[in-house]
Parts: sequence; C-alpha cells; structure tokens
Amino acid sequence: MNTTHAIAAKTAALALAVTSMLGFAPSAVAGETIKLGEDQSITIGAGLRTSISDASDAAPNGGSAFDTSLDNARVYLSGKVRRQIGATLNAEYADSTGQAHVLDAYAQVEFDPHFNVWAGQLLPPSDRPNLDGPFYLSSYSFPGLVSQYPAKYAGRDLGVTVWGHVANNRLVYAAGAYRGHNRIAGASNQAGNPLWAGRVTYNFWDVENNPGYYTSSTYYGHANVLSLGVAGMYQRDGVGTAADPGDYKAWNIDGLMERKVGNGGAVTFEFAYYQYRTGGKTDIVSTFSGAGATDNVGGLRAGNATLLSAAYLFGQQVGAGRFQPVLRYQQFAPADTTGHDRQYDAGLNYIIHGHNARISLDYAHVDYATGKKADRTLLGMQVQL
Repeated sequence: MNTTHAIAAKTAALALAVTSMLGFAPSAVAGETIKLGEDQSITIGAGLRTSISDASDAAPNGGSAFDTSLDNARVYLSGKVRRQIGATLNAEYADSTGQAHVLDAYAQVEFDPHFNVWAGQLLPPSDRPNLDGPFYLSSYSFPGLVSQYPAKYAGRDLGVTVWGHVANNRLVYAAGAYRGHNRIAGASNQAGNPLWAGRVTYNFWDVENNPGYYTSSTYYGHANVLSLGVAGMYQRDGVGTAADPGDYKAWNIDGLMERKVGNGGAVTFEFAYYQYRTGGKTDIVSTFSGAGATDNVGGLRAGNATLLSAAYLFGQQVGAGRFQPVLRYQQFAPADTTGHDRQYDAGLNYIIHGHNARISLDYAHVDYATGKKADRTLLGMQVQL
C-alpha cells in the first residue's frame, strides 16, 4: 500500500470507528444536524489540513528535506439528549504522531449562556492561539515557540470547565481543574495535585461569535473586534522530579483587533505576552520513564514569550477567493540560557470560504538562542465540512 492509500485508509477507518460508536453509518452527511426527536439531535462534521513543505533541518541527517504531511484529519461529533444536556466526541489522525487519537470527549450541561459545565477531555482555558486550534489561526502553523502550556494532547487535558458569557455576552469567563502535568511515578506530581486554569476575555466592540469559550484570530471582515484576554495556570509540584519538585505558574495576556476596511476588506492585529515559571526547577524530559506523547509529562521551561501578528484581507475577490497576507513574530526568552529563540513568519492566505476552505503559503525563519538557524517554506490547505 503506498503512502497516499495508507493515509486515506487510516482516515476512513477513523471516521468509521467514531461514527460506529454512535450507531451511524459513515454515509451520513458531514456538517449535517440530524434531528432525533424533541430537543434531541446529532451533528456530524469533518476537518482536514494537509501541506507540502521544504525545511532546512527536516532530513534524518539534519539537512534540507522536502516533505508532505497530513497535519490534521478530524471527525467532529456532537449531540443533544435534552436541550440542556449533550456531549461532544472529536477524533483526529495526524502524521506528527502517526496514530488516531481521541481529541475531545466531554459531557455538556448547559443551563444558559451565563453558566455551563463541560467535563471530560477538553481544552483548558488558556491563550488565544490554543483556543483557536489549528483551523482558526490567522497563520497556517501553530505558534509553538511561544504557546507552551502543558497538555495531554493537542492542548487538551482531562478535567472540568465552568464557563459562561455575561455583561451582554461581552465578557467570557472559563475556569476549571484538570489532571495536570507530571503525574507519573518518579516525576514531580506524586501527590496527584490538579492543574488549575482560568481565563477572562472582554469584547469592547462586536461580540466574538464562537462556541463556548473558544476563540478565533481572524473573522475575515465579518465583525469589528477589539478583544482583550487574560489567562493563567497553576499546579503545585507541577515540574521536576519526585525528589526535587517545583510549582508551575504561568500566565498570559493576549489581544485581537480586527476592523472592517473598504468593501469587504479587514485589517487584523494580534498580540500575546507570556510568563512561565517553574520555581527554579528543571523539568524532566518528555520521555521520562517511558512516557508517551499523550502522557503530559516533562518538557516545561521557564521563560517569557511574545507574539505579534498583523494581517490584511483584500476586499476584492480574485477567482474563487480573496487574498490575505500575514506577518507574525515570535520570541521566547528561556530562563535557563542566555539569548532568545526568535521566529519570523511571512504568509499569504487565499480565503475561499472563511476557515472552512483556505489555501496558505508560509515562509518561516527561526534563530535559536544556541545559534542554530532554520528555514521552512510550506504550502497548506484546510477544508472543514
């Protein structure tokens, strides 16, 4: 079986497995809400991100290499059994892990817009890029140089989140307790201390239209947005070893401004500032004691980080879509070394149908504090149904 057929088979198997859990045939139309009775329904969707790239340090020998990647192949399922009670089950296959994973799996008790409870595997409240997810960023690639909160998989953790929209929906709050970091024999969290996380966002202009407490980094000129958010995390004994643990403390402030200009155009600015603290302790490596990629173990570093981004959406349609150039800067100043890691991104998005159909060309250059440099050129496409 060649690589293309293998990827297709894995994606189809993932879709079949997840839909079979709920008793639906894979022929059900993606993106469709199916009514099952009074106040009962199920919604099925899918998302795909795939790219080709040339990176200066991607070859096994450390040299330049051309590569193709299935970045995200997702199946989305959600449903309601009563007006106030439902569940979400999303799954993903990605080349980065070479496996299918449960992405989200949480129960939802939604009393009204002011107070709701989600429990299971889900996104803890954190920074805007993490709450955007890969499909709702303004750039194709995730800003992993600066967004470094601990996670079980793809920003997720096991726990419970309380969230709501208040003050005429302008203020969005989210807070919760989660399984957390380094909960493995020999690592720092031998007492099973939870990770606490919270976020507050205020919309000064139009109210951002997102599900739950999630976010987006561009609305493609459909709203005038001026938003400011503050998030933080704390876990006692969250980093280090059992013999030498340290408390994990992290917070960030982020903002988004998008303003309509001309006939259908928009100008967008985004910023974020982060502080990560580990109590002066060095965290264990992520493979400590045989830990896997989804065990939320090791790898946390102390330091400060900054993100700046600017985009301009042209109002004039060219063919099936519109062009949106994007510039982004990331800087991480680690506490354990001198110097900074810096990344410069220059991209061009071709917006066909918002976040549901987009083609992106992106160039990235990275200067590491160690003196190493790296370059990558990427052409990616995303589709959601």
